[in-house]
Amino acid sequence: MKSKVRTAGRAVMISDVVVIGAGPAGLSAAIAAAEAGASVVVIDENPRAGGKLLGQLHEEPGTGWWIGADISKKLAERAADAGVRILTNRQVWNLSPGWEVALDNGESVSAKYAVAATGAAERPLPIPGWSMPGVMAIGAAQTLTNYYRVRPGDRIAIVGIDPLSLTVAHELSMAGADVVGIYLPSKSVFTGSQADPDRNLEYLAGMSELAPNAFLRWGGRLAANPTLRSLALTFFPKSGIPLMGTRLNLRKSLISIGGDGRVQHIETAAIDKQGNPGKIQTVEVDCVCISGGLYPVQELTRDCELVRIDQLGGTVPLYSQELETTQDNLFVAGNVTGIEGAKIAMAQGNLAGTVIASRLGLIQGKKAIDQAAEAVRSARKSSAITFMPDIEEGRRIADDLWLKRGSENLLTQKDESYA
Repeated sequence: MKSKVRTAGRAVMISDVVVIGAGPAGLSAAIAAAEAGASVVVIDENPRAGGKLLGQLHEEPGTGWWIGADISKKLAERAADAGVRILTNRQVWNLSPGWEVALDNGESVSAKYAVAATGAAERPLPIPGWSMPGVMAIGAAQTLTNYYRVRPGDRIAIVGIDPLSLTVAHELSMAGADVVGIYLPSKSVFTGSQADPDRNLEYLAGMSELAPNAFLRWGGRLAANPTLRSLALTFFPKSGIPLMGTRLNLRKSLISIGGDGRVQHIETAAIDKQGNPGKIQTVEVDCVCISGGLYPVQELTRDCELVRIDQLGGTVPLYSQELETTQDNLFVAGNVTGIEGAKIAMAQGNLAGTVIASRLGLIQGKKAIDQAAEAVRSARKSSAITFMPDIEEGRRIADDLWLKRGSENLLTQKDESYA
């Protein structure tokens, strides 16, 4: 049962479960636990529950439109109906084993179980001129357009090729913006393989089944072959190819952003197959959206055993098949475990909440947990978009490290028993 007590002048809310993050993973975890009978508090720094869902709007093959704002509203309503208390406009200052969450307003939440569903943040991609008004992260453009219904510019350039930039380019075009093109970033110590035309063509080939017509799908499958891919880059049009209201440029990089007080133009360079620049061209724009990719946010999992797995997007906590970390009773769900889509995050949240409900004695047997785990696997198999091209390899590495850790702990316990 939720309750509130005062300790040393501060209010302490007591609950069975505390969930940090009101995105798709956090809300789903809260729903699963609360509908089983647990008392749950959800904390989020934003004014409205939903997380990154609020800005998502795209058409999925065979299933119609994915409207994130509507989905987040339904999740929040379902959580409220189950008795979940959602605290918005609250920043978490500390998470300490126990589990106690300290908030910025002097309150705290104490619970036996905690779920860190803190999601992901956009990776910065420094470009000359990137601090100028009119330059923004691609996620900010998506939120402005789809949630606030504000078009970030009239003539927009996008730098960085990934599922998010491709999706937002289409959304901006539908909102009436002239998206002049999607460009590669120029070579630098920050961009790495993001500036490599071959790497990007291989990445796009992996998403060829999502292409809008049969010809492009066929071309994408051909591009999966390294020899044919090299040939394709040689003859790739220097003016780019039309794609959902804009032009995709694998043979041009955006090298700088300029203007008098705000964005007025960009400089692009024609590049060879290795990404080396050639002829420079100036293009008039009033907005530039930068997509440097996403990385998992780990501030609140710092006491867990963390590992860097680039295939998952960066540093992630080690966790079991039931999503429990190396800290007892601390679970993770969503992009904090690796960069994946919202449907997978929701399935992970449901699994974490179901496991916790079982631990609390509210669910009997393993059937519900097995079904929730299978739902995660099913969501991954049916996912229309893969944000990290080698995500399956990343998950295999994470699973192996967890199993290795368990084996080492078992050996240590045996050694101590003989001491």
